[in-house]
Amino acid sequence: MQTRAPLATTALLSVLLALGACSTGPSVGPQSSDTGLDRMERLALNANRCWFKSKDPAFAAYSLAPELSSFSGRPRFLLVPKGKPEARPLVVVEGESGSARISTYGPLMSDSLGGRIGADVNRWAAGNNGCSA
Repeated sequence: MQTRAPLATTALLSVLLALGACSTGPSVGPQSSDTGLDRMERLALNANRCWFKSKDPAFAAYSLAPELSSFSGRPRFLLVPKGKPEARPLVVVEGESGSARISTYGPLMSDSLGGRIGADVNRWAAGNNGCSA
């Protein structure tokens, strides 16, 4: 009978270890399947809320064109001239697969509004979702 206790303990430990391996808790570090989509969705929602839904006059001449579904692993959103979604983008805000890096570029970035766009995107990428005019 003395062999049953160690066998029962071993069986219990095996079950607990197996359950621990099935844990769905947060993982550490970027996963290989990370496309940056969640991050870019949050940034696009913040841009839409802070720049357009708030009726910020600095963005009245532009509209947001999200391109979040990307097979290239680079979800992005664009600022284009208002009413011209097919026009050449004036600003591109682009994420990278498996990276926290956000690239922001385009002709409007060298304009006076570019500093504000860059500051907003950097703040949102750091986790602060507030609007700042």
